[in-house]
Amino acid sequence: MLIRKATLLDGDVVDIRVSDVIDEIGADLTPQAGEDVLDAAGGTVLPGLHDHHLHLRAAAVAATSVRVGPGKAHTAEDLADILRAAAPGEDGWIRAVGYHDAVAGPLDRRLLDALAPRHPVRVQHRSGALWTLNSAALRKLGLEDHPDGRFHRGDGALTLPDRPPSLRALGAQFSRFGITGVTDATPDQDRDDLENLAAARRSGDLPQRLHCMAPADAAQQPIVGLTLGPAKKILDDDSLDLDGLTAWIAGTHARGHPVAVHCVTDSQLVVTLAALRAAGAHPRDRIEHAAIVPTDLIADLADLRVTVVTQPNFVAERGDQYRTDIPATEHDQLWRLASLLAAGVRVALSTDVPFGAGDPWAAMRAAVSRRTPSGAVLGGRERVPAHTALTMFLGRADQPHRIRTLEPGAPADLCVLTAAPEQALARLDADLVAATVIGGEVVYRSVR
Repeated sequence: MLIRKATLLDGDVVDIRVSDVIDEIGADLTPQAGEDVLDAAGGTVLPGLHDHHLHLRAAAVAATSVRVGPGKAHTAEDLADILRAAAPGEDGWIRAVGYHDAVAGPLDRRLLDALAPRHPVRVQHRSGALWTLNSAALRKLGLEDHPDGRFHRGDGALTLPDRPPSLRALGAQFSRFGITGVTDATPDQDRDDLENLAAARRSGDLPQRLHCMAPADAAQQPIVGLTLGPAKKILDDDSLDLDGLTAWIAGTHARGHPVAVHCVTDSQLVVTLAALRAAGAHPRDRIEHAAIVPTDLIADLADLRVTVVTQPNFVAERGDQYRTDIPATEHDQLWRLASLLAAGVRVALSTDVPFGAGDPWAAMRAAVSRRTPSGAVLGGRERVPAHTALTMFLGRADQPHRIRTLEPGAPADLCVLTAAPEQALARLDADLVAATVIGGEVVYRSVR
């Protein structure tokens, strides 16, 4: 295929010939016999976006769940109305996601029974760390004697009745956003889990290139259809164990495998940095989220050369709740960008879908404006230019801080926009995506 009149981010206008890789870039390339031609008409062409941290199965299931967070519900009555109006799925369950205590306080089985007594209901907190089930749901699972119906992350007693969801709709959505690759950051996936995801990639249900976090033992043998990344560890403040984390990092590194540590509080970040310093860092180690970074830890992040994969979209999605819940003196510590980059910290962006909205362009806009849903600016000193925000979605899967470029021999994974660079950077809008190309194949083309 030949892409004509493509404007690169630096303003050069070129033609790009692709097969599964970029074969040629030049001015006024001559179409070959039978060659498909895509006219970019001066629009921007850039490497396809890569979402560096998301959860595929959870996102696919969440797409068929009801939303009950503060954006949809504001009171217990709102929550009851949503749950009572929801149609159960094929399994007879109602699945709700995105809950926050600001809606109706801490949930337990008795409150859910009062709000939605008829069908089995399970509600996931927006953090992803807590499920609450009503009595009908507990009876279905043989757990009717459970005291409160609350199951925290890692509770082995809870096995939810989810079948592996189709990823076809999710893959199509990613394609509309110009996403050509994703990193699944779900922890503790075994070989069967990874093979299931790889099958979706091989079948075409998920056209995006797929990189998956995996424990060191699961990553010893390659899997056709995906590449394997660092081992993921989720931390909780009430069970922080410096010695245990240090031993896990050292053991993972001893097998030549990097780590990715989930840090959403300052305590978790302090312990993680101490463990990395004690165990020794791997060049592809990552910190996931870094939701709060005290100023005195920024130099440590830079010194250890870890990559921070963070989500400024949460400022746009949850910023007003942060302004209520978090002291004003700590607002500048939330979802940092500019201060990390200025200190030489490696940073890349992601959406964390389904716990965040899945539009990378909205995440870029949040990185630039730092505006909350009400329009207030949260942590304005952490704003970055639009070009910086865009390029932090253009990193390599295995090294997110390394920006991919369009050059001969590179994979033909491209995002074609309708606007020239100046206009595209001014808007940072998914509506600008004209076509998405993965491995030289057009997987999305706008009908405009």
